[in-house]
Amino acid sequence: MKQFLCSLLLISVCLAQSATSGGKQKVLWQKLEARIEQVDQQLDGVMGVAIEDLTNGDHYFLHDDEVFAQASSIKITILANLYLQAQQGKLKLSDLYTVQSSDLVPDSTIMNGLTPGVTRVTLRDLATMVMAVSDNSAANVLIDRVGIQNVNAMLDSLGLTHTRLRRKMMDLEAAKQGRENISTPREMMMLFDSIYRGKLLNKEMTEDFFRVVSTNHASFIPRDLPADLKVADKEGELEAIRNDSGIVFVEGRPYVICVMTGYLRNERDGENAISEVSLETWRMFDRLSRATEYGRVVSPGNGTR
Repeated sequence: MKQFLCSLLLISVCLAQSATSGGKQKVLWQKLEARIEQVDQQLDGVMGVAIEDLTNGDHYFLHDDEVFAQASSIKITILANLYLQAQQGKLKLSDLYTVQSSDLVPDSTIMNGLTPGVTRVTLRDLATMVMAVSDNSAANVLIDRVGIQNVNAMLDSLGLTHTRLRRKMMDLEAAKQGRENISTPREMMMLFDSIYRGKLLNKEMTEDFFRVVSTNHASFIPRDLPADLKVADKEGELEAIRNDSGIVFVEGRPYVICVMTGYLRNERDGENAISEVSLETWRMFDRLSRATEYGRVVSPGNGTR
């Protein structure tokens, strides 16, 4: 009986602490929501947002089920399927590819500088090019290797029915016909959540996937964040479109953030809106990661008062 009463007391204390922190954290979320909605109101265009606290599953959504053109952000789905097929034994990340002139398309910073018929790179090298400089030729080679239908079948298996790879990079004829690569903020969030939680890949593949996706590159989510913060994201740019989706690995409080914009009058405004939403979100999660349940933030160098 004594042990039972002690257990009840411990549960009561934990619930009380949870209530103590939960109420204040809810206020922080409400203030973050107000700031994001203000950014949305000031943007001359349409913005969708999905944020998930990977620690406890808390969410924030704004126009999260709207379908947006993904531009290069869709390359995340290609890499996810590349790693899935490697895990299934259908290919190896170390498989070699010989660069072909027929594979080269515009906006291929690295591939267009290699020697066709001579230079050989691995599939993992191509994935790194896709992340580091969003190399379109490298992405197209990977699409040929994994298959569009396999990427979409993987997305179906995860319940992501509005996320679709419909064409290769720089296929302007397909784009004119309306075959755009698409997703929603919620579904891209779900994709990153599934990979992070090991629902798609095993531990080894998951770790290497995020190692490649967090390759340092210029994008909107990490633009105003601390330089040493690990961010695994992929931005996308088209006329009147700016997107960025990924995971920000705040120590002890990682989160998914997906921000998509369309109908932009000024694309720079879209970029700034994504960075502003990202900065406000990081400020909240950074505090949550270092705070006690009473709201005191403990940082290195703090006094004992």
